[in-house]
Amino acid sequence: MDEHRTEIQALAASITKAASKQTYFTIRLFVDRDLVKDAFLAYGYFRWVDDILDCKTSTKSEQIEFITRQKQLMEALYKGDSPRVVYREEQMLVDLVHSDQQDHPGLRSYLKNMMAILELDAARRGEPISQVDLSLYSQGLATAVTDAMHYFIGHNETPPAHESRYLAVNAAHITHMLRDTRDDAELGYFNIPRGYLQQHRISPQDVNNPAYRAWVCSRVQQARSDFKEGRKSLAQTTNLRCRLVGFAYTARFEWMLGKIERDNYCLRPHYNERKRFAAGLWMAWTTLSSLLISSWVRGKSPHPFTNTVPMKES
Repeated sequence: MDEHRTEIQALAASITKAASKQTYFTIRLFVDRDLVKDAFLAYGYFRWVDDILDCKTSTKSEQIEFITRQKQLMEALYKGDSPRVVYREEQMLVDLVHSDQQDHPGLRSYLKNMMAILELDAARRGEPISQVDLSLYSQGLATAVTDAMHYFIGHNETPPAHESRYLAVNAAHITHMLRDTRDDAELGYFNIPRGYLQQHRISPQDVNNPAYRAWVCSRVQQARSDFKEGRKSLAQTTNLRCRLVGFAYTARFEWMLGKIERDNYCLRPHYNERKRFAAGLWMAWTTLSSLLISSWVRGKSPHPFTNTVPMKES
C-alpha cells in the first residue's frame, strides 16, 4: 500500500512539473512541509481532469460524462464510501480526500469549487456563456484557489475573514481568461457573455471589433479594481510565505493587464514577452514592493476593512 501511494504521489508531482514548473517549485518551496505531497495531489489531479476535458478528440457528451463521474467519485469519498477507481489518476483524488484535515475547510472548498467550474467548462463548450455563469465561473475559481492557498500555506493560521480575500484571485482569473481568449475560442470556450455578443451583433472571434475591445476594457478596469482591494486583504494575511505567494501570483497577472492596455485592448494569440527576463524582473520587483508595503500596513492598521464592501459580481 505504501509503495502504491508513493507511486501516485510521484505521478502527481510529475504532472505538476510538466504542466507548470512555477507551480511545482512554489509547492516545493512555500507549502507547509507536511502538506507538500497533498498539494501535488491537488494540482496534479485537476491538471489531469482539465487536460481530459480539453481533448479535441472527445465529444461534448463524453466530456460531461467524464466530469460527472469525477464529481460523483468525490462526493462518494466524502460520504465514506469506497467507489471503484477506473483510472490510476483518480487515485490522486482518493488519497487527497483521505488526507483531508477536517479542522480546516480549505481543501474541501478547493475540491468542490474546482469540480464545479470544470463541470461548467464541459457544459459551456461550443456555446457562448451567460454573464451570470461567467461571474460564477470567476468567483468559483477565486474561492477554490484562495481557500487552497490558505490551506496549504500557513495551515494553522487564520486567514482574513472578509470576503475581499477572494478579490485578488478573481481579478487574476478575469485576466487569465482575457489572455487565453483566442486559444480558448479554438477549443470552443468563449469567454465573453452571449448577451453582449447579441447586443453588438459580433461573434466570439471578433476580437478586433471596437465593441469587443470596449468589453475587454471594462474587464481590465474590473480586474484593476479587484486587485486593488484584494491586495489590501493579502496584506493582512498572517503567514509571510502565504503573503509572498499571493503577491507573486497577482503580479503575474497585473503585468498582463499592462500589456493588454498598451495594445489598446486588442487581444493577441500569444504573449511570449511574459517569459522574458524584463517581465520577470518587473514581477519580482512588484512582489517585493507589495510584501514590504504589506508589512507596513499590518503594523499600522490591523483592521482595514471596516468600510470595505464584500466581493462583487464581476
